Amino acid sequence: MGDRWRVEVDRGVCISAGFCASSAPDAFKLDAARQSHPVEEEIDASEVVLAAAETCPVEAILIQMAETGDPVFPD
Repeated sequence: MGDRWRVEVDRGVCISAGFCASSAPDAFKLDAARQSHPVEEEIDASEVVLAAAETCPVEAILIQMAETGDPVFPD
């Protein structure tokens, strides 16, 4: 079994740019207010999700190791 990540979006920081939902539509969705949220709280580690987090202009996406809580992004 591979690494599992816990993904969160800080909705107080999210500016609704939508890069995450357009680059990783299986992992992120925009709600009616255009605020991002993860489709699932825990996912398999994914380069696509990491790249989406890295493209967020305000670093609103937080990724942690699901088992330990260690930060993946931002580190």
